[in-house]
Amino acid sequence: MKKRCSTELMYVLGIIFLAFGVMLMEKADFGVSMIVAPAYLLYRWLSPVWSFVTFGMAEYCLQAVLLLLMVLLLRRFRLSYLFSFVTAVIYGFVLDGFMLLGQRLPAEALWLRIVYYILGMLFGSAGVSAMFHTYISPEVYELFVKEVSSRFRVNINRFKTVYDCVSCLVGIIMSFLIFGLWRFEGVKWGTVVCALINGWIIGRFSAFYDRHWAFYDVFPWRKWFADECQPNDITNTE
Repeated sequence: MKKRCSTELMYVLGIIFLAFGVMLMEKADFGVSMIVAPAYLLYRWLSPVWSFVTFGMAEYCLQAVLLLLMVLLLRRFRLSYLFSFVTAVIYGFVLDGFMLLGQRLPAEALWLRIVYYILGMLFGSAGVSAMFHTYISPEVYELFVKEVSSRFRVNINRFKTVYDCVSCLVGIIMSFLIFGLWRFEGVKWGTVVCALINGWIIGRFSAFYDRHWAFYDVFPWRKWFADECQPNDITNTE
């Protein structure tokens, strides 16, 4: 028998898991997730000049640009899309908090960095899948995948893999432009590995969630997000 879990709780867990996973991968220094790589590179580029620029700030600024691109691609605008930017800002503050805590973590030993990398990828994937199981608008990254795959009737996990690979390529180009041709910052072999398997891992977490939990709403807020894809619209690949 499935256990009950609220969709609102999945929203909170999604943000926490995502931010914690990004912090661990940044600490491992094998390359951050391809999704956050452009924001991370922007942060590394601007923060030495403007100390007030944080990783979280770079995240929600770039997500605002991605939101605009999504609206242009879909040729429609919904009020609920703005809530995705609100989620991005909340996530940005949580990420900055984890980054401060992460400064206390040791990272000298290679085996420890490998552990950080693996845990970071798993937490990040669990967070993305959790955001797919809530009616509350996810980050713009997840909203883009969710809306575009639904609009063009593409399997969401396969589309996520393609999206990840494109993000990885953008990160590599940005690294070359900002830091030089032979200096890789933020985008490393770990980024490529994550791009190739992240979509599959998310699918496994989605299948796990659906197999063990029945989702329900605690608050009557769904009507405010009624034009979003619903949590159970996700198609998992076994």
